[in-house]
Formats: sequence, structure tokens, C-alpha cells
Amino acid sequence: MSISRRHVVTTLGATLALGTLGRRALAQPIDQVKIFYGFPAGSAGDVACRRVAERMANTAYTRNAAVVENRPGAGGRLALEALKAAAPDGTTLAMSPFSALAIYPHVYKKLNYDPAKDFIPVSMSAIMHHGFAVGPQVPASVKTLREFLAWAKANPTMANYGSPGAGSTPHFLGALLGLNAGVDMKHIPYRGSVPGVTDVIGGQLAAMCTPSGDFLQNHRAGKLRLLATSGPQRSPFSPDVPTFAEQGFPELTVEEWFGFYAPARTPAALVAAANAAITAALREPAMAEALGQIGLIARGSTSEQQAASQAAETERWGPLVKRIGFTADS
Repeated sequence: MSISRRHVVTTLGATLALGTLGRRALAQPIDQVKIFYGFPAGSAGDVACRRVAERMANTAYTRNAAVVENRPGAGGRLALEALKAAAPDGTTLAMSPFSALAIYPHVYKKLNYDPAKDFIPVSMSAIMHHGFAVGPQVPASVKTLREFLAWAKANPTMANYGSPGAGSTPHFLGALLGLNAGVDMKHIPYRGSVPGVTDVIGGQLAAMCTPSGDFLQNHRAGKLRLLATSGPQRSPFSPDVPTFAEQGFPELTVEEWFGFYAPARTPAALVAAANAAITAALREPAMAEALGQIGLIARGSTSEQQAASQAAETERWGPLVKRIGFTADS
């Protein structure tokens, strides 16, 4: 038998075996599914994860609502490390922003997981735009990015910004903003959005770059000023706020997504069942409304679409991270 023919036969046999295992596993819905999320409770991503988890109940995938387990720290890596160690039997998923899979390979010389080999994309869950906001430490007269950058240049000891984690997309958006404007801004990493936003409101931090949904309530209440958002168009949730591109920074246009992942070697039929449960939940009008309240756009996908987007973002961010010059050791 030729090598190519042997490869086809071997691959076909593995695929058939995988399908058989998946069908056997789906003879009954899973009793309980656990979802790891790598950031603290209360953030926009956490809320989205919990909303989807609730609606998984009574599906062909699982009998009960999924249980969300927060594993905050290390910019979301802890949740993915836990997923890698989980059994590939459909009982464990993780939800992650794409940064932990597409950007971190450019940042960390050694990750404890391989984004391409250790996980199977299941479905995207939501699209988010990042925002850049300032608080009372910055004079009330500062209402645009250009004005903030001028203030930061004139006040170098206070020129700082926070993000939900070192190596995250918001971290790099802030870094690129400073590079493009020729302004040195100190980055302060937090364990998620909530503590950083709290410090901005309290006047301990000049600015914060994080998912814009985590700013909305306080922006509307006048407790902080949202200066820019990262989408290709203005966010439908803050139409009064111009984009980075509108203010002269088109390189900072980013739509980041959250996505669900399963451990590698999870049977294809189980991945398909999980995808069906997730995408059905995301199609519900009530889900779109609930996520809209926290600045997220509900959007499911196929496993293949998620994998393709992850690959494209991995390619896009390589040269940007190199330009910023950040590594885990820097």
C-alpha cells in the first residue's frame, strides 16, 4: 500500500472511530457541563458566558444548565491550561477572547498550551469592541484622544493606562496608541476589567483600555469618559463616542470575539452537539438584548469559521506585537 493511500485509510479509520465514539457519547445528553472562564465574575465576558450556559439546559448536548467556573489570572491562560488538562468527553469547555489563542503565541516564548493543537474551536459567542476611557485623574477638559495624548505628554508621571492583562488586546491597543502618537504611556496590567475600571473611577488610574461594555454603565452615569472605541464603525451601544479610526488611528480597529473551545480529541459529534446548543442560544432575541445591555453583539459560528478567524488574527498580530516590542519577559 502506498504511503498516501495508507494515510487516507488510516485517517478514514480514525474519523469513523471518532464518529462512533461521538454517537455513543450522545446516546444520552451529558448530565453536567462545566465552562472555564479566565477572568473575574462580573465582567461583560463573564456575563455572556453565564447567559449561554443557562440556555444549554434541555438540549441534545446537556440536560442541565452549564456551570461557569472562573479561573482568573495570567490574562486568561489559567482557564485554557485547565481546559487542556480536562478529559475530552464533552463535559468541559472554556470560553476565551481570541487574544489568549491568537496573540499570546507572539508574546510568550513558552505557553503551557498550543492553541492549534490542544483545543478544538466550538463556536464564537460574542463580538466586542474595546474602549479607551479616562477618569477624574484627567482634567474634565480632556474629551478626545488627541487631548488625552497632549495631557499625557505634558504630565509624564501620570501618563498611564490599565488593561485587563499583560499581552491582552487592550494592552496592545494602548501601546500602539502611544507609539503612533509618540507618547510614552506606562502600562498597568490588572486581573480583568473590573478592578481597573474601579481605579479609573476612583482617580487612582488615569485611563483604561478594556472591552467597552465594561465602561458603559459608568460612562452613562458620568463617572468616567469613554474617549474611543475600536470597531470599524461606532458602537451601537455608545454612538456618541468616535472610533479610534475616526480620530486618526485606523491601525487600532479591532473587533475581538469570545469563543468556546473543547479539549483536543473531543469527538466530533460532541463538538457538533455543543455547537448546536450554543448557536441556538445565541439566536434567541432575548440573548441579543441581554448581551447588548453589556456592550456585546451575540454572534455564533461554525467551528471552521472560528478556526479560520483565529488563524487570521494570529497572522495579523505577529508584526504588531513585534513592533510594540513586548514579551512576557519585558
